[in-house]
Amino acid sequence: MNRGNDYPPRGRREDRGHAGSGNTKGAKPGKKRKSKPVYWFRRMMTLLVVVILAGVGFGAYLLYDANKALDQISSGEQGVSAAQSVRSKPSAMLLMGLDTRGDTGLLNTDVIMVAAFNPQTKSAVVVSIPRDSRVPVEGYKQRKVNSYYAAFIRNAKSKETGISQEAAERQGKLGMKDAIGSYLDIPIDYAATINFKGFSDVVDALGGVKVNVDMDMRYDDHAGQPGGTSIDLKKGVQTLYGEDALGFVRYRKSNDGKNMSSDFERNERQEQVIGAITTKMKSIPGIIRLGKVFGAVGDNMRTDMPESEIRAMLTTYFGIGSGDIEFIPLTGDWRSPYVYVDESALEKAKKALQAKLGE
Repeated sequence: MNRGNDYPPRGRREDRGHAGSGNTKGAKPGKKRKSKPVYWFRRMMTLLVVVILAGVGFGAYLLYDANKALDQISSGEQGVSAAQSVRSKPSAMLLMGLDTRGDTGLLNTDVIMVAAFNPQTKSAVVVSIPRDSRVPVEGYKQRKVNSYYAAFIRNAKSKETGISQEAAERQGKLGMKDAIGSYLDIPIDYAATINFKGFSDVVDALGGVKVNVDMDMRYDDHAGQPGGTSIDLKKGVQTLYGEDALGFVRYRKSNDGKNMSSDFERNERQEQVIGAITTKMKSIPGIIRLGKVFGAVGDNMRTDMPESEIRAMLTTYFGIGSGDIEFIPLTGDWRSPYVYVDESALEKAKKALQAKLGE
């Protein structure tokens, strides 16, 4: 068997050493054995090839999971030109969290965020809107901002007999993009909804996220029943999993009315958890768990973004971390039943979004 560089080359028979010849090592005069660094370099190259092949195999596995999820997430809208793609131009997306757990069937958007992305700087601005904010919308009676999505869906169903729920929800997304875009003075390209189960499933898929719980939280509402809520958290830095992470971002007050939490504090918690999720997804443990993350998202998220653009968004912004995202929570005053957003905070948010879209 040829051992390559493990042994020196054999000489002709008459050149080999023999008793009394003086060349007792059997090596051909003038020849030198190959150095050990060459041997180990080959070993390292072989190991590198194995790692690459394993990575390709894992990548194929992730691609399968991603394709499956994208089929579920996307509404099947037509793609856009290369010049209008999220790869090439800044874009804005409206993100809405829906409480559809259990038998409640609620469509209130208790989490509302607008994100502006810039592909040149690989950065983003995320503005959080308190769920109880007073946001006027032309043609609709005054209501909290979190109830408009359901109102737009009801309006679509009232205007078109026999319209499917999916088509009505598309109209709801369109109405929200127009309403929130007008409120923030920016064009919003896409909208996405994710139910609260999806949020908790994503956190579980990542193996939990590390956050700083700012107060003791204890609240029970029909614990163990469909649509119920049970929160029991202690103050301090800790790793939270699915339902606990959801309780952390949703907590309002304890059953006895103590340890009150405002919309603004909830927005800060949402931003903290989103930052932890983006950081975790960039880590090796997070990357290994991406297949499960795709599955969790695919089961619970819907968007009007074309499938090709979702792919473009994933590849363009995959490496983005919490340090690349500027979070701006809208603040204001609570005067029952509304939050009245502070005008200076609103102007700051508008300018930051506009700047990110114009970079």
